[in-house]
Amino acid sequence: MADTLVERRSIDVVPDDERHGTAFSQFTLWLGANLQITAVVTGALAVVFGGDVVWSVIGLLLGNLLGGAVMALHSAQGPKLGLPQMIQSRAQFGVRGAVVPLLLVILMYVGFFASGSVLAGQATAQLTHTNDTTGIIIFAVITAVVAAVGYRVIHVLGRVASVICALAFIYLGIRLLDRVDLSALLGDAHFDLPMFLLAVSLSASWQLAFGPYVADYSRYLPRTTSGRATFWWTLSGSALGSQWSMTFGVLVAASAGDAFLANQVGYVVGLGGAGLIASFLYFVIALGKLTINVLNTYGGFMSMVTSISGFRGQKTLSPRGRAAYIALIMVAGTVVALLGKDSFLTSFKDFLLFLLTFFTPWSAINLVDYYLISKERYDIPALSDPHGRYGAWRWDALTVYGVGLLAQLPFLVTHFYTGPLVEPLGGADISWIVGLVVPAALYWLLARRDTSHIPAETVTGAGTDTGTGTAGGLAPAKMGG
Repeated sequence: MADTLVERRSIDVVPDDERHGTAFSQFTLWLGANLQITAVVTGALAVVFGGDVVWSVIGLLLGNLLGGAVMALHSAQGPKLGLPQMIQSRAQFGVRGAVVPLLLVILMYVGFFASGSVLAGQATAQLTHTNDTTGIIIFAVITAVVAAVGYRVIHVLGRVASVICALAFIYLGIRLLDRVDLSALLGDAHFDLPMFLLAVSLSASWQLAFGPYVADYSRYLPRTTSGRATFWWTLSGSALGSQWSMTFGVLVAASAGDAFLANQVGYVVGLGGAGLIASFLYFVIALGKLTINVLNTYGGFMSMVTSISGFRGQKTLSPRGRAAYIALIMVAGTVVALLGKDSFLTSFKDFLLFLLTFFTPWSAINLVDYYLISKERYDIPALSDPHGRYGAWRWDALTVYGVGLLAQLPFLVTHFYTGPLVEPLGGADISWIVGLVVPAALYWLLARRDTSHIPAETVTGAGTDTGTGTAGGLAPAKMGG
């Protein structure tokens, strides 16, 4: 049983004979991962910071679709290469150069682990009749155990959570509509560009933050899995789940005001009822957060191994080493959760927008290289060799990444920094758009000048090349080297 349940792979390529599942598994995983309390709070922020219901919902939908499409393009890479997402980014940044965005990715996982643990800890405390601190610690330990077991259990958890959380959100939605005057909320529509763009940025950042690890959960799919199917099932699950949760958050924040802000978990549960119903809803909140926090812990573990292996040349990891990496993520995330649990809302909004600044340039570079420059052809063994075709450091990509970061600063709005071009735009934050467009265009112009490092077809290192297929037609395959 242990051989089939406990995952043996870490950052190494998944052989064809261990591939399994269908692209639909991405729908249930990402639906379950997004039907949860932190997504509700993210949607509520659009109203808390000044937006109305109608334009907040529209802005959140636009951000979920745009950011979700970028995230799903990363997901489509998984079946083709059988690799974790950040290992593949060594082809753009170099075997050791990839550590630059990776360090920020690890910070992201710790931050999301912490923010999720704050809310889930409140629910766990209610279920166990303890305080919030104890609830956070209990939840963190459970998360680490599930993440240590690995891929199969994570997908099972996603399937269970997608059903249970969907039923709970339908029930909560009915209860909410019984309490609010929906026509009044929808009638008070006043378009405000900065608030609209804030809503777009909140949901886009939510989706884009999945980009560095989304392929980790599609890499076990058979190599023949359609890239289009992987893309659409990932996008539909993630966008539907997040928009559902965020719309609920908008309506709750617009109707409840301070009652919701004072205790997000308590208010949502109280909306559903008391007694056994309340206990069930606390369980649902903890289950939803467990799903996404396991993804964050697993992704953090993979990123730490990827970072260190770039310098040590390590390709595999023992179960004991796996447990140690996961424990580090758990401890760091729990400490941050305990320190920041009393200033959650403001800190979380700034954290989301901060993340967006660092991951839009990485996404742009990775996707342009995969679909337009390399056209899905990589030398997989060379991704572990700093003396191979990708080298240790690829300064063209690292330079573009730096330019992409700097280009966003004049347009950035956070609690601790506001760029000089924000006021002329009426206070709107368009930094994430700049962070996608500028590095995408610049990297395309630079990288297309020298394609000598691109193999004629994907090299797996297992005696069988993958050919130059189109991964379901998402991108054409031509000779580039």
